[in-house]
Amino acid sequence: MIGFVLRRLGFAAITLAAVLTLVFFVVRVLPGDPTLVILGDQASTQAITLLRERLGLDQPVWMQYLTFIGGVAGGNLGTSLVSGRPVLQEVLNVLPHTLQLTALALIMGVALGLPAGVWAAANRNRIPDYVTRVVSLLGLSAPAFVSGIVLLLVFAIMLRWFPVISGGRGATLLDRGRDIFLPALNLALIMAAYVTRVTRSSMLEVLSQDYVRTAMAKGASNTAVIWRHALRNCLIPVVTVVGLYLGILIGNSVLTEIVFNRPGLGRLIVGALNQRDYAMLQGLMVIYTLIVVLVNLATDLVYGLIDPRVQYR
Repeated sequence: MIGFVLRRLGFAAITLAAVLTLVFFVVRVLPGDPTLVILGDQASTQAITLLRERLGLDQPVWMQYLTFIGGVAGGNLGTSLVSGRPVLQEVLNVLPHTLQLTALALIMGVALGLPAGVWAAANRNRIPDYVTRVVSLLGLSAPAFVSGIVLLLVFAIMLRWFPVISGGRGATLLDRGRDIFLPALNLALIMAAYVTRVTRSSMLEVLSQDYVRTAMAKGASNTAVIWRHALRNCLIPVVTVVGLYLGILIGNSVLTEIVFNRPGLGRLIVGALNQRDYAMLQGLMVIYTLIVVLVNLATDLVYGLIDPRVQYR
């Protein structure tokens, strides 16, 4: 297992280096000059030249790239071109908000999708199955910003159950829960749709196995067969889709934070794009890539915990 982890970490390092290289060059082909964004269109040529020297933008691209890679290797993501503060500090100030939102949405999505998928498989080609499939299809079809606006209109504006602006800084635990519940539900509904469909397909395959039919022939109840025997053996595909979708979930959290006006990485990304803050964009991509790589590694390790027959290779 140690060898497997080391190999996965090696592949993760290669993936991270490739993404960093891609991000570095992509952000530099974006239109606009960050010095003009900072100083304004009326800035003098001398002021623009001095600022470019101070920010290191006057250096050759290859030298900027080596400086960037060296800084990342040393744990330094650079300094924001706009605020002048360390990128890592800016990210760490808002990262807990995004992680809380993503973690709650993950829990809610699995809690909704897993039982729904099992229920649909146990009632194959009956009304519960049809209803579950239609609802999950609707969840897959609605973009995060569309479902977020609908939830705001219904539960925040019409029913007034939740605040319109989810600031994430409520005075009490109940206030913070009300702030985060609606954005988390918005993400969870989309994830639950994926989990439901994968769970249903995997459960149907497991229920057709010989050992399941043998257990039923021996008199085991449907509930015992499904929840004690079949469920564990259908979890590998579910864990896979949860691990893969977690990266999408973090991406959707950006849109959700913007719709619900929550603090988080979404605001930083939008601000960095508007202000052509190369350093901030690079740092955010580093954080996103690192999270996705670690999630994929954790997903591979969970396989062995669910099914001991899985070999770490």
